[in-house]
Amino acid sequence: MEEEKLIDQSVLAEDVAKQIKYEFRDFFLIKPLDPVKVKKEFNTPVANGDVKKDDGLEVQDFDEVKTEVKEVDSDYRRGIVLKRPVWYPAEDMKENEIINVGDVILFRDTTGMFFDLVKDSKLIRLYDIVAVER
Repeated sequence: MEEEKLIDQSVLAEDVAKQIKYEFRDFFLIKPLDPVKVKKEFNTPVANGDVKKDDGLEVQDFDEVKTEVKEVDSDYRRGIVLKRPVWYPAEDMKENEIINVGDVILFRDTTGMFFDLVKDSKLIRLYDIVAVER
């Protein structure tokens, strides 16, 4: 089901790209997709319940550690390419290295800049792209 949604978004990305009047010098314009959820373990100290006074301070011992598994947002995010830089692709690039409009990419969520001239979009440099979904 998710595969069909991405295909629809790929077609939509190409239609949207035709409507954007900007040509970007160094950036890919992308539409970030929903955050990816991952399960991570978190360790929390467990107090033994005894509170002692030590030099006027209340001190409590932590003898055990409790491990919890929580579902959190990943540090990485997926996005759909809406526009490519004007210089891209370079002449010496191989066909399987080229990122096209409509491709789904993976990037670190904290990289890039939000681009408020196109709703819900972000500008990402080539070196910020971690992977391309094929």
